[in-house]
Formats: sequence, structure tokens, C-alpha cells
Amino acid sequence: MDALCGSGEFSSKFWDSNLSLHTDNPDLTPCFQNSLLAWAPCVYLWAALPCYLFYLRRHQQGYIVLSHLSRLKTALGVLLWCVSWADLFYSFHGLLHGWAPAPIFFVTPLVVGVTMLLATLLIQYERLRGVRSSGILIIFWFLCVICGIIPFRSKILSAVAQGRISDPFRFSTFYIYFALVLSSLILSCFREKPPFFSPKNVDPNPCPEAGAGFLSRLTFWWFTKLAILGYRRPLEDRDLWALNKEDCSQMVVQRLLEEWKKQQEQAAQHQAAEASGKRPSSEGEVLLGKRPRTREPSFLRALMATFASSFLLSICLKLIQDLLSFVNPQLLSILIRFISNPAAPTWWGFLVAGLMFVCSVMQTLILHQYYHCIFVMGLRFRTGIIGVIYRKALVITNSVKRESTVGEIVNLMSVDAQRFMDVVPFLNLLWSAPMQIILAMYFLWQNLGPSVLAGVALMILLIPLNGVVAMKMRMFQVEQMKFKDSRIKLMSEILGGIKVLKLYAWEPSFLKQVEGIRQNELKLMRQVAYLHAISTFIWVCTPFLVRLPPGLASCLPPGQPGASGTRQTPP
Repeated sequence: MDALCGSGEFSSKFWDSNLSLHTDNPDLTPCFQNSLLAWAPCVYLWAALPCYLFYLRRHQQGYIVLSHLSRLKTALGVLLWCVSWADLFYSFHGLLHGWAPAPIFFVTPLVVGVTMLLATLLIQYERLRGVRSSGILIIFWFLCVICGIIPFRSKILSAVAQGRISDPFRFSTFYIYFALVLSSLILSCFREKPPFFSPKNVDPNPCPEAGAGFLSRLTFWWFTKLAILGYRRPLEDRDLWALNKEDCSQMVVQRLLEEWKKQQEQAAQHQAAEASGKRPSSEGEVLLGKRPRTREPSFLRALMATFASSFLLSICLKLIQDLLSFVNPQLLSILIRFISNPAAPTWWGFLVAGLMFVCSVMQTLILHQYYHCIFVMGLRFRTGIIGVIYRKALVITNSVKRESTVGEIVNLMSVDAQRFMDVVPFLNLLWSAPMQIILAMYFLWQNLGPSVLAGVALMILLIPLNGVVAMKMRMFQVEQMKFKDSRIKLMSEILGGIKVLKLYAWEPSFLKQVEGIRQNELKLMRQVAYLHAISTFIWVCTPFLVRLPPGLASCLPPGQPGASGTRQTPP
């Protein structure tokens, strides 16, 4: 980086710790400001562009008429492009007149100018795809403003210190650039009009989430009206919103059925290829005499293909939230070291405290967005499974009806579908929990040393106990489902022959049968509740028990066996 800034006029070093850290009036070098600070928003936009374009191509919502807001956004983007290219041409002008500027003054205006042109084109492309509020561009303009605050301050302090402006042209173009970027950020917070050919919403009380902007979705501001109404008076049925179009069974079930048909077609093609002998067998199958397994359509693959985009989004949000949860402890450690160092500059403490606040705010926003995404996905799982089972139940033959009772079908729609919804929020723990454990062990090892292994050993010892409890709970739930199937089957038969029961006064006899099955059900549910209480008790006590051995070891006086960080000296 020093090669880009270290030659020519207005050259400087990329990093100077005496200027940036070990001083009471910190500042960044001009090279750092003109390189990384200027490039950071550009890198973000170019990195997010492929995924965002893929999303826009798959989500066509009509186009938005060219409004005054859209014209103003486009005009600001064009002006930003012109300002960047003016900086570039000014550098070439200096090169032609003999005072060669540093290479960074050629690279940065070129990168920023191309990125501003991209942002301007993206504004129009979003309008054609019906995007009313762009989160990608709001974050981009926000990063531009944040990265421009430091040069904004630095240029003023430099001019005051020197008593003059060393480079009037770039001084003027920067503040024009900052004003335009700030205006673009403000304008991007406003929503566009609905798309021109969007279907008219005929619901008497539509959900405001569908038309909410990016900031409203990020802070759940669209929910505020209902919360205030519920505070003023008890909510009624007419106060509740209609479902979003994406959450309705018409959309969810249709998408799931399309993916299921694809799975069936792929399985049929696979079987046809095997039957015609076109599928080449591997050498191992030929030598061992194995027959290739017949490929069956997978309903789980159909589910994952249907909701893959939501699941990937939840993975990204969960990853960011988990990483941020480990940032605050590290910042707190830095803050403690700052307090114990009287010679440290005062602004270090303010900076660390501000970073802790920003980290906590970001963690809260991302965590609640993750919960919203994952619970909506679980609801769609349940809606799709119930809809597919119900459609299948309407067309099955009588022979299949004899194999599957009405109770089993009802249980599939009511209980098993609910189990899918319950398990969706825990899917990301398959990779998140090991990552959190590894990171926690790494950071604890740095502070406590080998004493961490005692807590890890306790966690490993608790795994078999939790496994036994989980297996017993699963066994009881399987038995409970059998009792529930028999009870629903008996109730269906009772309701089907209610006239005969009334005629012969068999109600007490059948009532005893139903109550007997229900008592067995309640007995199993009681046992499951006991096991669940044991599991919850272990879950609550585990963090304390894991922290106890390292805490005792750290409290031992130096020189005692087991004290972390001590070394036994030979006699």
C-alpha cells in the first residue's frame, strides 16, 4: 500500500501508529483515508451484487413508474459519478503539468466512479423489478457516510492547523461528494410507490409487513401500530392482519408440490435408465455383484429445495450473530486493560465503549431478524406439509385407506407437521453449537489455560446422560402416538355409528374404552414431563458446573497444584 501512496505529490505512509494510536488527538493518514476507507463501501457493493442480482431475477413484482424520488436518486448517483471522474481528470491534469500525484489519486477515483455508476444503474434496475426499498443500497450509502466522517474531520483539522487549504480542488470535491452521499442515504430511506401492475390487495386488513421499507423491517416498526392498539384496548379478531401472500397455503403448497414432482420425475428417469441398461455400473458393483439401489423420491429434499433460500439466509444471520457474541467479551477485556493502564489515551476508552454499544445493537438486530426468519420458515414447513398430506388424503384409493387409518392421517397433519415446525429453529445448532464450543474453548484457554479441560470433560460426561434421557423421551412419545392413533380411530368409529350407540345405550361402555386409552396417554405424558424436567435441570445447571472447576483453579494461590498459569520450581 505504501507503493500506491509513497511517491508523487501529497504522498504519505499507509499507517502511522504515532498519528493514529499513541496520541491524544488521533487521526488516520491520508493514504489510509484515500485507500481502505474509500474502498470499503465499494468492496461491499461488488461483493453483494451477484447474490442480489440473482434474487432480483427470481422476484419480479412488476415495475415502478419513474417518480420524482427515483429521478432525484438517479441524479445524485450521476453527480457522484461526475465528481469521482472530476478527481480522476484532475490527477491526469497534474500529471500533464509536471507535478505527478501519488498513484492512489488515480486508483481511488476510478474505483469509486465505477461503483457510483453501478449504484445508479442498480437504482433503475430495482425500479424495473418492483423493489420499493433497497436494503443493499441503504447499507452502501450508510457505509459511504461512515467512511467519509473521518476524512471530513481530518481535512478541517489539517486546514486549521496549517492555516490554509493545501489542495483546494480535492478539498471542494470531497465535501461535495460527502453532501451528495448523505443526501442519497436520506432519500434511500423513503419507499417508492407500489409497482404499476401489482395485483390489488382486496384484504380488509392487509399485513403492513409486505409494504414496509427496509428500515421498518429491520426494526419491526411495521408492528408498532398493532402493539399500541393492543395497549389501548384488548385485541379482537378484526384487528388481526391477513397473512402475507408468501405465507398463504396457496403459494407454499404449490411450491412444495412442484419440487415434489421434480423429485418424482428424477426418480422415474433414474429407474427408466436402469431398466434400459443405460446406466453404467461401477467396477466395484460388477466385481462384488451388487445391484444398484433404486432411487426413491425424497420428500425431505423437496422440502429443503423449496425453502433453501430462507434456510441459507438464516444460516448467514446465525453465523454473524454467533461471531458477534464473542466480540463483546474481547472488547471488555480490552477495556479492562485500558483501565489498568493509566498512561493510555482517554479516547481509547470511549472508542471501546462505543464499539461495545454498536456490537450489542447489531447483535440484537441480527438475532431478532434470525428468529423472525427461522420461525416463519417453520410455519411454512408446517403449512406445506399439512397441505400436501390433505391433498393426498383426498385422492388415495380404498386399499390404501385400509392400510392407513383416519387417526394416522389426522396425526400426520396435526402432530407430525407440528414436530417439523418445532425442529426447524434447532437445525442451525448442528453447526452453530460446535462452532460456539470451539471458539469458547479457544478464548477460555487463553485466559485460564489447562483448567478449561475440566469443564470440557464435564460436558463430555453429560452427553451420555442427555442421550439416555432423549432416547427414553422418544420411546415414550412413540407409545403416546400409538395410543393417540387408537383413540382417534375409536372416536371416528363412535361418531360414525352414533345412532347404533344411542339405540343400544352403549355410551358407558365406549366411554370407558376412550377413558382407558386416555389414561394410558396421560400416564405416558406424565413420564415425559418428568424426563423433560430432568433435561431442563441438567441444561440449567451445566453452565454453572462447567465454570466451577476453572473458577476454583483460578482462585488457588500461586504455587498450589492445579492453579492455572503456575510452574513448579525444582528444589
